[in-house]
Amino acid sequence: MNRASKTLAALGAAALLLGVSACGGGSTNAEAESPASASSDKKLTIAFVMGAVGDPFFKAMKVGAEEAAREENVNLEWQGSDTEYSPQTQIPFVDAVLAKKIDGLVLIPTDPDALQPSVAKAKSLNIPVITVDTTVNDRTDVSAFITGDNEDGGAKAADALAAAMKYADGKTYKVAVGSSSATTTTGIGRMKGFESQIAAKYPGIKIVDKAYSQSKPEVANTNVNNWLTKYPDLAGIFAIDGTNATGAASALQAKNLVGKVALIGYDAYKENVDLLKQGIFTAMIAQDPAQEAKLAIKAMVSQIKTGKTGIESEVVIPNVTMTQENLGETEKYTYVE
Repeated sequence: MNRASKTLAALGAAALLLGVSACGGGSTNAEAESPASASSDKKLTIAFVMGAVGDPFFKAMKVGAEEAAREENVNLEWQGSDTEYSPQTQIPFVDAVLAKKIDGLVLIPTDPDALQPSVAKAKSLNIPVITVDTTVNDRTDVSAFITGDNEDGGAKAADALAAAMKYADGKTYKVAVGSSSATTTTGIGRMKGFESQIAAKYPGIKIVDKAYSQSKPEVANTNVNNWLTKYPDLAGIFAIDGTNATGAASALQAKNLVGKVALIGYDAYKENVDLLKQGIFTAMIAQDPAQEAKLAIKAMVSQIKTGKTGIESEVVIPNVTMTQENLGETEKYTYVE
């Protein structure tokens, strides 16, 4: 399926799901059996396990998940680490909800390899799995994958960074990239889009360093301070997710480098949107986490009751570039907690 058709699938997904239909046109969903049946009167329990419950992205996602759970009259088990975004902290939460014999699992894998056995374990227990935002390498046992368009977001970030640095052919611009994890599929997709756009349009931009924060703003802050010391001529920073954006913004403010080092963020945390208004960020790439979560819950209910999710096997939701100039139209994408 090409990207255009995936986007159309995303835009139509909500309508398809309102009736929890089992016959979404052209759907390619897995038809795994599940513990509950359409005739069962039992109230379904769906577990939603992410990587870091305190992250505003996941808090915004929880709003959509809870709304869908109310609409579908299901119990929602919202679980995840409050300390660190990592497989080591996430896997115990997955094991715990699987031990409860839940009806369905919505999973945001912190690592595509490390969480693969968790998907296999759910399959062995006859529990369907939908992945959101990130996924595992082998999606054979995943009923559907719902995500933002990460490569597109990375490409948009490259364009915004080039504009912020007033890119001109023949000049060289050193930039660095901050991410939470080297293996998370969202970060990999954004990095791929960013690097591909630079190669295609901005050969003068050189990525001189990358660093990882495990979704901790204080670590991201330290990473940026290290870059500023190592590369005194650093021209720009791409903060590939919200916590890295928060840490980078605070580091540049502390060093009085706002406007001197261009900063492009990802994820529209309210505090970061406020900083965009102040000119700390040049641009922000925003997703729609609440919509992703809502689609996931509704698709899971359909999977449990009918054997099909009612949506495409991969749903890609478009990104939005937020700037000071277009906030009148884009501020609505600020993550609501």
